[in-house]
Amino acid sequence: MGMSRRRWMAPLALAGVATLALAGCAEGGGGSGGESGDAGGTVRISGGITGSEADALQKVFDDWSADSGIKVTYSGDKSFEGNIVTKVTGGDAPDIAIVPQPGLLKTLVDTGDVKAAPEAVEKNVDANWSPDWKKYGTFDDTFYAAPMLANIKGYVWYSPAKFKEWGLEVPKTWDELLAMTKTIQETTGSAPWCAGFESGDASGWPGTDWIEDLVLRQSGADVYDQWVDGDVKFTDKPIADAFTAVGEILLNPDYVNAGFGDVKSINDTAFGDVAAKVADGSCALTHQASFLTANFLTVQTADGKTPEVGPDGDVYAFVLPGYEEGSATIEVGGEFVAGFSDNEATQKVLEFMSSPEFADARVSEGGAISANLNADPSKASSPFLTEAMELLQDPNTTVRFDASDLMPATVGSGSFWKGMVDWIDGKDQATVLEDIQAGYNN
Repeated sequence: MGMSRRRWMAPLALAGVATLALAGCAEGGGGSGGESGDAGGTVRISGGITGSEADALQKVFDDWSADSGIKVTYSGDKSFEGNIVTKVTGGDAPDIAIVPQPGLLKTLVDTGDVKAAPEAVEKNVDANWSPDWKKYGTFDDTFYAAPMLANIKGYVWYSPAKFKEWGLEVPKTWDELLAMTKTIQETTGSAPWCAGFESGDASGWPGTDWIEDLVLRQSGADVYDQWVDGDVKFTDKPIADAFTAVGEILLNPDYVNAGFGDVKSINDTAFGDVAAKVADGSCALTHQASFLTANFLTVQTADGKTPEVGPDGDVYAFVLPGYEEGSATIEVGGEFVAGFSDNEATQKVLEFMSSPEFADARVSEGGAISANLNADPSKASSPFLTEAMELLQDPNTTVRFDASDLMPATVGSGSFWKGMVDWIDGKDQATVLEDIQAGYNN
C-alpha cells in the first residue's frame, strides 16, 4: 500500500522487505512551533501505517524514548496521501512524515518545507543502504529523506496443504499459473482467486501492482522504465497487453472473487481481508505483497491458531512467475522519512529511524522487514520474511521500484488508482487507459 512519483528507474540491488503503504496525518508539528520537536520533548510523526503495524511502530519508539528521553507520537489514517500536502502548505506539518511514494515526497519537497536530511542521517544511509534507495530520497542533488521499510510486490499466497491435496506444484511460468487456476476451478467448482482493492482514499492501488507485475513480465524492464518516464503511454500496446493479461483472472467471474462475491466485489473488499480467506481455505490464491504477513498475524485458522507462514505451514507464497521460466523481475515498494523541523529532537529521531537498530527493532515486532542492508534477517517474524529479506540483500538481485509510486502523483496515486476501480466496475479497457493517461494533464 502499499501504497506506494519520480522519473528515474535504475536497477536496484536492494535490501529488505515489507510494510504497507496506506495513509495518515498528525496534528501540529514542526511547522507550527510550540513544544513539538523540542529537545527532550515530543516529536510528532505522521504516516500511512495503520492498525497493528502502527502499534508495532509506536512500541519501537516507546522503547527508544526510555533511553533517549525524547517522546515520539505516531499518528496514521487512511487519507495520508490526500491530506499531507494540504497539512504542510497550511502550516500544520508534522515534525516528521513517513511518505509511501517518491512522487509524493517530491511534491512535499517542492513546497519548500521539507528540511534537507541531517548529516548523521546521510551517513547512516551511505553506510547501510543501497545507493539506489538514496536516490529516491534525493532531488536536485539534495538528499532529503532516508528509506525506512520496504516490501516485495507480486507474491501469490496459497495453502501448501491444499496444493498437496490437489496434486499441484508452484507454477514456473504465467501459462502454468493460468493452467493451475483452471485446474483449481474445475476441481473445486469455486473461484480460485480472491482480491481486494478497497483502501479508503487509496482504493485501487492493489490493482496497480498487478499491472506493474505484468508489464515487467510481458515487456521487460526497459519498457517498464520507459513507462515510468512517461515515454510509453498507458494507451500504448505494452500497457494494454498487461491489462488484458490481468483481466484473464480479475475480470473472469469463474476465477474471482472467492469468499466475497462477484468481480465487482473486488472494489468493496478491503485489501487486507483476503488474508483470512486464504487462511481458512475459502480462497486458494491471492496476489499481494510480502507485507500480507502482517495481516495473517491478526486472523485465525479453523483451530483458533495464528496461521503459520512457511512451505509446510498454513499459508505460503511464491513470486508471480514470468512468461519464461526464471525470467521474473522483482518489484518493490517502500517508505521514506522526511523531516519538517531541524531542531535537535527531530534530528535525533530521524537519525534513529535510518539506523540498523531501528530496523532490527521494528523487524523484531513482526510483520515487517527493512531495506537496511545491515538489518538482521533472522529477526523477521517468519521464515518467509527471512527468506525474502535475504533475497533482497543478495547483491545479484535486480528489482524495480513500484511504477505508480514513481509516476507523478496525479497519475500514480490519482488516475491510475481510480482507473483500476473503474476497470473492475466494468468500464471498457480503452476508455480506462485514456482516462489514466489524462492524469498527466492534471
